[in-house]
Amino acid sequence: MKHRILFINGPNLNLTGTRQPEIYGSVSFDSFLISLRNDYPALSLEYIQSNHEGPIIDAIQGASSAFAGVLINAGGYTHTSVAIADALAACSIPVIEVHMSNIIAREPHRNNSLLAPYCKGSICGFGLLSYTLGIEALLNIIKADTL
Repeated sequence: MKHRILFINGPNLNLTGTRQPEIYGSVSFDSFLISLRNDYPALSLEYIQSNHEGPIIDAIQGASSAFAGVLINAGGYTHTSVAIADALAACSIPVIEVHMSNIIAREPHRNNSLLAPYCKGSICGFGLLSYTLGIEALLNIIKADTL
């Protein structure tokens, strides 16, 4: 059985590859996702991106019954959305917070994550590799939970 992992990307991450490439790189997320699917053929990697809170919250709320884990990069909502944090608090599967940039080393308003307390861990600062590291973390958590 393939483990299903849900990637949730928030506002402006649809612009990955073109928006501030000095911070976010020059590879689109769609291209990167194709590579990830090739690198992890035993997984079902599913992806949503929204510039609005509602679809992100809906995806989190639906994930527990359909997925083994979630990787979330909520973009700017990381620092502002109590509603997304509340949805994560109710999520019964492991969630890893990921960020391409090192949010701790950026502007002061980006240094705090409202989501981190409801995630198994946070990975930031490694560009798109943050997602790969997030997959590896989820796989280790899933494996440990099945032992």
